[in-house]
Amino acid sequence: MASLVEKVTRAAFRLIEAQSPEKAGELAFWLFCRTRSVKPQGEKERLALAKARARMDASETVRLLIPGSVVATHVFRPAPETDSGERVLLVHGYRSRSDHMVAMADALVAAGHTAVCLDLPGHGASSGRVLHLGKAVEAIDAAWRQHGPFGTFVGHSFGGPSVMAAAAGAILSVPRRMPDRIVTIAAPSDIADVFHWLGGLLGLGAAAQAAFERQVLRIAGRPLSEFRADRMFHGVRLPMLVIHAEDDKEVAFSNAEALARLGPHVRLMRANGSGHRRIVSAPEVTAAVAEFAGGDTDCRRIVDLPRPEPVETPPLPAGERARPRKLA
Repeated sequence: MASLVEKVTRAAFRLIEAQSPEKAGELAFWLFCRTRSVKPQGEKERLALAKARARMDASETVRLLIPGSVVATHVFRPAPETDSGERVLLVHGYRSRSDHMVAMADALVAAGHTAVCLDLPGHGASSGRVLHLGKAVEAIDAAWRQHGPFGTFVGHSFGGPSVMAAAAGAILSVPRRMPDRIVTIAAPSDIADVFHWLGGLLGLGAAAQAAFERQVLRIAGRPLSEFRADRMFHGVRLPMLVIHAEDDKEVAFSNAEALARLGPHVRLMRANGSGHRRIVSAPEVTAAVAEFAGGDTDCRRIVDLPRPEPVETPPLPAGERARPRKLA
């Protein structure tokens, strides 16, 4: 059942849409991009941030300027005698921050890699109140220019499509930044799904939904339909490790299956029992990422997604035309 806030919001959008579907779509995009307060959202997060504080304080923080924001990067370096020379960029998800990626950074450092955690605009130690895929890619580009090149991109949740878009050069105004390999963790495979979800939540009609989706073309130079993994990475055979839990209640496991179908260069690891947020600190996940970042794309922790055998359709008798099948 919809809450009172949802009902009032939908009623307001119906009124705006009746006057101007374009304005309703623009307002929906403004809400979509508006970031929330960086203060802890409850006691559980406050304790998690307190636990990570000492490790975050020990990192080297470098602030970088992008249009409309100053983004913070946190550098975790290995001891000189163990330095592998590999640099890894970690990008968190929406309503998260680098502090939640500390266990991942520690695993990478233990393997001799340099881990650079990026706070996206409006998150963690970064300024700003606007975040969309274009802003995320601008922040990744700034991190690349300052700390790169990176051998590996790691993106959790919204950070997944962010690193994929950066590697694919999907934002026309930002240079393509392609690492040697990519790791996605609990990541959506198609940004359009998020737009459809929010449009349904706001009760947008067809005209307002179309105006909402057109905002992507305005800020990215490409339509929303292009921000699907199979289209962004068409013809690209970059080694990828896809990690997802089948019990993820925020991003369905089917997204991982879609990413795994990009080709044999993609490996899928099931991290069941880790949900959507705990997954970034699960020991088996952090260990697998550290191995993959070191170039071990066949490490034992990674399990391939079984691909179904193609179904052969028997030929129709000569002269018989195929009739369209009614879908239930």
